[in-house]
Amino acid sequence: MGSDKMVQSLKIGISGLFGVDKTESLKKIIEMLNEEGISVGGLLTEPIMEDNRIVGYQVMNWRTKEKAILAHLHLDSSVNIDGYNVDIENLEEVGVKAIEDAALRDDVILVDEAGKMHVQSERFNEVVKAVFEVDKPLILTFHKKSRNKLLQDVRKRDDVRIFELTEINKGILPHKVVELIKDELKGGYS
Repeated sequence: MGSDKMVQSLKIGISGLFGVDKTESLKKIIEMLNEEGISVGGLLTEPIMEDNRIVGYQVMNWRTKEKAILAHLHLDSSVNIDGYNVDIENLEEVGVKAIEDAALRDDVILVDEAGKMHVQSERFNEVVKAVFEVDKPLILTFHKKSRNKLLQDVRKRDDVRIFELTEINKGILPHKVVELIKDELKGGYS
């Protein structure tokens, strides 16, 4: 806050319906950026599968690969979202720290899923809002139909480009996002 400089860095939102593989597309984007020598860090959210069904979700610090259970059917927690018990402490210890760490160390910040489980953490909400003010490219994924307060605020921002990931464009969208970020990091001269 002591600066009048507006943050100009590229902020990308990737929305999609459940099952369209936002996380897999994000992993492809990360791989392509890494091949270009661009460091990426932050939070990745992945399903925990048992017998071909989702029994929970885990958060992962992309750089360190540290993982923790975000939510599970058989977890002891007072926070229950869609039948999953949510571990706010794990989210904050691994996921929020991963976002903060990426803001300090990496070229691009990831926030994979600003979903209903994640926004139960006030600290998560505060950190995500804060990284929107960091002068680095940011990629945020979220469910297309999510209407939580954090995402309402994100959608109102003029500096966020939101793309919808669909079955039709999921082969092309990662390339488009990578080109935008490469242009951004090279000052628009690619």
